[in-house]
Amino acid sequence: MKRLVCVVALLLITVPAWSAKNVTLAELTDMLKTLHQANKSDADVAAALKQVQMTEELTREKMNDVAEFVPGQLSTEQLYVLEARSAMMPPPPAAIPPAAAPDAAAQKAILDKADDYAAKTYDQLPALTASKATRRFQDNVEAVAPAAGKRSSANAEVSPYQFVHFLNSTTADIVSEHGIERPAAKDKTVWGPNKMIGIQEPDPSLNEVYKEAKDAGSIKWLRWQMVAGTQVAVFAFDVPKKKSHLTVNICCFPNPSSPSETGVARNTSDSVPANDVIWHNYKSVLPYHGQFFIDPGTGTVVRMIAQADLKSSEVVHQQDTRIDYGTVTVGGKPLVLPVKTVIDTEVVPNGDVSPGSTSERTTLFTAEYSNYQPAGGAK
Repeated sequence: MKRLVCVVALLLITVPAWSAKNVTLAELTDMLKTLHQANKSDADVAAALKQVQMTEELTREKMNDVAEFVPGQLSTEQLYVLEARSAMMPPPPAAIPPAAAPDAAAQKAILDKADDYAAKTYDQLPALTASKATRRFQDNVEAVAPAAGKRSSANAEVSPYQFVHFLNSTTADIVSEHGIERPAAKDKTVWGPNKMIGIQEPDPSLNEVYKEAKDAGSIKWLRWQMVAGTQVAVFAFDVPKKKSHLTVNICCFPNPSSPSETGVARNTSDSVPANDVIWHNYKSVLPYHGQFFIDPGTGTVVRMIAQADLKSSEVVHQQDTRIDYGTVTVGGKPLVLPVKTVIDTEVVPNGDVSPGSTSERTTLFTAEYSNYQPAGGAK
């Protein structure tokens, strides 16, 4: 405990050369308890949380467990940041059942069930509508307008700093066909000039990702894991570019030859005055890797992670997507549908990736779905 108190004290000291302190879930809990016992303010606890990095997945259940030690909105926001940043990480040892790995025949049986589920059940989902509530967390940003959506709230007095913080929340209608989400209305947000990015492609399709991983022959046993009280089989996979249809499409970035990032978004075919900026999408089909979380009894995929393999020379350095699936009753029928997504991105907002001049921006998105209904009022 004495050592932990020293660590907490160090985290509360603001230093110019910030670096993250790696912590486990147990260490995070102990840290929050120590700060609580010391009656630290909401701002102090938030400052300490900004300076830690999880080495294990921070689940919503664990966040609820430590809620009594979190004194206010600022520190609560930082817990949500840690949840999103750790979403692709392995769980703590307690969430890994001690059961032995299944033999080759049993693994094949699980994968065969998952293949059948992805192609014959998930890919045959009916057309649906839903409401999607998204929280955006971001660093290195000035005051911005809220993103598109029916209802949104934004922190209009944000000063640029290096820590990721809550930026805004939006709620939008979406449509889903064969389990693939698309917006119900055209997005008219001017991404890029508003100091934010917009992801232009739908989340990866479970059926397509499974087919590509299977065709690549790369699905390999990883571990057992407890997810929502159920023991699931976790398999890792890699999809090379020649097998991939995963498109990363992010808007928008200024042309590196543009003199500044303050101009108006224009089509690259327009005649542009010298002081204006030409904005463009980053779009590329990329290799990727990830994990399937499969119910061994039914083959139902309860979670999928897909992480694009990007180069450091690109303006987009990271796009990791996690989709959690759950049973939802729609029109009196139980369907397994996306219930939550987490997307972690890292981009070079000024479009310049030359050595020594690169600035990076992290944006985290967490989205939850509600009110699934048959599209068009169909029964």
